[in-house]
Amino acid sequence: MPETILIERRGRVALITINRPDKLNALNIKTRQETAEALDELRTDDEIRVVVITGAGEKAFVAGADINEFAGRSAIQQRTIMKAKSIFTAAEDFPKPIIAMINGFCLGGGCELALSCDIRIASDKSRFGQPEINLGIIPGGGGTQRLTRLVGEGKAMQMILTGEMIDAQEAYRIGLVNDVYPADQLESKTMELAGKIAEKSPVALAMAKTAVKNAARMNLREGLDQEIDLLLFASQVRTRKRAFARSLKNAKPILRADNKKISTISQTLLAFSEAPFSRSF
Repeated sequence: MPETILIERRGRVALITINRPDKLNALNIKTRQETAEALDELRTDDEIRVVVITGAGEKAFVAGADINEFAGRSAIQQRTIMKAKSIFTAAEDFPKPIIAMINGFCLGGGCELALSCDIRIASDKSRFGQPEINLGIIPGGGGTQRLTRLVGEGKAMQMILTGEMIDAQEAYRIGLVNDVYPADQLESKTMELAGKIAEKSPVALAMAKTAVKNAARMNLREGLDQEIDLLLFASQVRTRKRAFARSLKNAKPILRADNKKISTISQTLLAFSEAPFSRSF
């Protein structure tokens, strides 16, 4: 049973809540481990198609890393910890869509966690920043890389070099968040969006997420080539699924040599084991 997070399933949507409100949901080792483990579990849960991550309470999404844990560690020790099962990489590499529901301070590691998600929805009371420079350090959870890719070098440089916070409307203006809603509408609007996405084909969602992520990982020609491959894979799955359903509906029982009926499902599976690839979609 997790100690620092809550996991709730709402139909096809899973809600992960960072549950350390007394610490403004700051990320400690336990929180990072439990969140990464929760994503590992949800990765193979076929009932879940979308994940929403948020923070407990109204004050903070995640107000940063728990800096008390830094005390007494050497640089090598800290590097080992930060390289081990990163919550940020776990979120970015998760095959299903992840939405950050941002309900307050979203600072440091919290901003980096939001950046690792696919979509960011914020309340009008949210505040964003990478304040590490004020402690004489720099972001270490992907802030220098993901923030730059999302909002551009100039805005990322300004946020990181000044350590200043920006409000939700400014975050929306620069493209850091997708939408901003009044605080009392944040959950309903976010879950509405999650539900809309969860209605889509899980295979198509996974292929679409991979294709979009590739835009930042590949050159244009490589990305375009893989986009075609992902399209054809999704098309093949969709075509076979529909054809399988038709065959299952229309198939007639046949007899084995011992006069026992072969089930309709068995017939259809046999037929599809050698079915040709179809490009129709």
